[in-house]
Amino acid sequence: MTVVAELAGSPAIVAPGRLVAGRYRLGALLGRGGMGRVWLAEDEVLRRRVALKQVVLSGLVSEEVRASALGEARAAARIDHIGAVRIHDLVEDPDGSPWIVMELLSGRTLAEALDAGGPLPILEVTRIALRLLDVLEAVHREGLVHRDVKPSNVFLCDGGRVVLTDFGIACAVGGCTLPPGGLAGSPAYMSPERARGEEDGPASDLFSLGATLFAAAEGRSPFSKGDPFSTLVAVVEDSPGPFVNAGPLRPVIEGLLAKKPQSRPTADQARLEAVAPRGQRVYVPTSRPRAMADDSIALSAWLRSAPASSPVAEDNA
Repeated sequence: MTVVAELAGSPAIVAPGRLVAGRYRLGALLGRGGMGRVWLAEDEVLRRRVALKQVVLSGLVSEEVRASALGEARAAARIDHIGAVRIHDLVEDPDGSPWIVMELLSGRTLAEALDAGGPLPILEVTRIALRLLDVLEAVHREGLVHRDVKPSNVFLCDGGRVVLTDFGIACAVGGCTLPPGGLAGSPAYMSPERARGEEDGPASDLFSLGATLFAAAEGRSPFSKGDPFSTLVAVVEDSPGPFVNAGPLRPVIEGLLAKKPQSRPTADQARLEAVAPRGQRVYVPTSRPRAMADDSIALSAWLRSAPASSPVAEDNA
């Protein structure tokens, strides 16, 4: 795999075997998106494998590319949470190309899981929902909005960890602006307010989470119409559905997909609704025994056996 990247005024050849910043030896291309490409790499100083994100913004000059890479790295590095991808460093090649050095995750994205096997079991969707609600709370506590929650940015690690990745268009609450060229992100998972060109906030991430959970449960986006314009119209005007597989998660997903930001539940409210057995309202403590954190079977049995009068704890790994 060879990639030509125009980042500093002249094309740079990027291919396996290339040494980045005098330290990171590129391996296979792991993935690509609108904001860049992610490579497997070997850190030849510490002798460990890492992931290198090559930031690529078509049509922008190198200073803007560097600023974008720095913004993404700083945003992700601020989130001290197991559910956020860990940033090790930000480096530059001699040609000025910025690279974000990240932890290497083992597993696959939620999008890949859905492509391979269709809708996930509702217990697994619930586990993913609780993990993502937790990390989004951490993001919002730092005064940030992720703005790109979607299945391809949710990584399902082999050991059960769920990780939110790609902070490439994250911004500070109250400081989100439209990027050059208009909207950034995936129309099918974009909030109605951003589709209308309005300000993003934490509730916008929760809408995107609702669309992501719908996809996990039903195997498809709730609003995709095949082209960006029609999809954006559906995001703003249409109801999601039909629901077929969501079962007990339907109320929380529908709540997260409310068109008005003020009508959506908070992360705490959504978490409580997700774990309340048979629709009963129960108190959700802030932690539970870590021994259960990665055991979906134990979580299922625990939720089913919890009496209405006892507290049910959330998945707070």
